[in-house]
Amino acid sequence: MSWSKLKQQLEGFLSPALNGRVEYRAPGYRYLPDKSGICYITVDKKNILHMRDKTNPIRWYHTELEIKNDPDIQVLVSSDDIEAVRAGTKGTVPEDRLIVMARSRKMTEHAKELLSAQASLSKSNFIVAANQYLSTSIEESLESHDILLNVLALVDRRVGKKRILNMSEKIKLKHPIVQYFYELRRSTL
Repeated sequence: MSWSKLKQQLEGFLSPALNGRVEYRAPGYRYLPDKSGICYITVDKKNILHMRDKTNPIRWYHTELEIKNDPDIQVLVSSDDIEAVRAGTKGTVPEDRLIVMARSRKMTEHAKELLSAQASLSKSNFIVAANQYLSTSIEESLESHDILLNVLALVDRRVGKKRILNMSEKIKLKHPIVQYFYELRRSTL
């Protein structure tokens, strides 16, 4: 599918409140047919989804420690997580320390997922991801670990006000770019 047709389909699914504010861009390289070029998303004429742009307002993580030390990421620890740590330590650790250990383990898992999703985004072809988005359901795109699918689903008009408001806890665990587009969409409700 050509870029212009794909762009037209993606913009056709944009929420009416974001129409004209969110744009999909792909500067083409006419003489390099084997190159996919660079694709990015702009909001209010500012380049938002482009990892290599130094003026980008979104934080891109480089290490697991950066994610663990980010105060914006909050990981909820369940009683099952605490029980798993208790079983691993054979019950010899105080209760307050078990909570700290469980949170640390969960943050490590979360950091690895975020870095993996971010790395796959840097390698992915925007056009391939956009075609995948157009051929899958909104639910799959929202639940996906692919950052780009999450972003495209969040700005979609098929995601209603109630669903956006009910997603607030899940979004806290997502990459900052997904959180940015969530807040952008929430601000238009």
